Amino acid sequence: MKIGLVCPYNIAKGGGVQEIVFAMQKELASRGHEAYIITPQPRDYDVATAKHKSVIFVGTATDFNSPLHTTVQVSAGLNDDIDHMLEEHKFDVLHFHEPWVPVLSRQILTRSNTINVATFHAKLPETMMSRTLAKVVTPYTKSVLKYIHEFTAVSDAAAEYVCSLTDQPVAIIPNGINLDNYKVPARRSDRRKHKTIFYIGRLEGRKGVKYLIRAFAELQEKDPNTTLVIASDGPDREKLQMLVDDLGLKNVEFTGFLTEKEKQKYLRSADLFCSPALYGESFGVVLLEAMASGLVTVAGNNPGYTSVMQGLGSISLIDPKDTKEFAHRMHLLLNEVELRKLWREWAAEQIPQYSYPNVVSQYEEVYRSALEQHTQQQLDVA
Repeated sequence: MKIGLVCPYNIAKGGGVQEIVFAMQKELASRGHEAYIITPQPRDYDVATAKHKSVIFVGTATDFNSPLHTTVQVSAGLNDDIDHMLEEHKFDVLHFHEPWVPVLSRQILTRSNTINVATFHAKLPETMMSRTLAKVVTPYTKSVLKYIHEFTAVSDAAAEYVCSLTDQPVAIIPNGINLDNYKVPARRSDRRKHKTIFYIGRLEGRKGVKYLIRAFAELQEKDPNTTLVIASDGPDREKLQMLVDDLGLKNVEFTGFLTEKEKQKYLRSADLFCSPALYGESFGVVLLEAMASGLVTVAGNNPGYTSVMQGLGSISLIDPKDTKEFAHRMHLLLNEVELRKLWREWAAEQIPQYSYPNVVSQYEEVYRSALEQHTQQQLDVA
């Protein structure tokens, strides 16, 4: 098959969707498919020095910060350029990631004569701002949906919005990770005196980091030899550092941005991973990375994280705003050796389903099924 993976986000920057489309392109190509990433060209991006031969740039895009504190692109291409690209490549399948992001995906969809598959990654938070935003976005999204043949989403939480707009079935295909990058260390002592709790993620309100800091302050009464490492950056970093100072905490470290290798090192060496996001999570790739590393986890009980932490893994879920219970759960999962062993066994059983080969196989089945239906419909017409 010849497959075009349409990504609306800045391909030159890191991000969950960007990582997924690159991983999918690589896996599809390894299976003998001809796969390309179709994306708008970011400003100040030197195409001549780009290393990705599998990327097709169509149109241009400009980053802007959305009301949900995420960076998105407003993109557009010339219709003649889009027509030329579609005519030149003659794709069997076009796979649109977040097709509601304006406007390039819609331009391609309206001019596509092939199978159009969509994947929805994001969940709108249940806040007044997001409900207002949904009212603005919904008419545009509805104008896009009529061109899509097959709908997928990374979780029930991510499917919620699109299911409210269409009666078409939405297949749930989870996000994946490269399991080769995340290995359980040969030795990880559960009885060492000095322990580390690790957080990585954007420092913004919905991520719940202030509740992690407050819970950590309570945890210090029982576990004074524990360090909290807060990685990455964001608009709330200064406020969070001030909170640490106000609470008189001495063993909290803000690392700033970490490279992928630095992140993996922390995942292998820390004793507990915490991701207390309050809302707006459609899945939880950070949880998969911790699980694949054998790093016991405490996580916010938002719908996206709940979709990952099933069965025994639900012991990881807490209401981040319940500071006492949050601190108690961290203490329990830091110190109960047998419980930590059971958690790791559960994670080891769960994680293979999230490998990219498994995830891509599910998308392949969607592609083939859609192509077969399309071919049969053409035969019926003939």
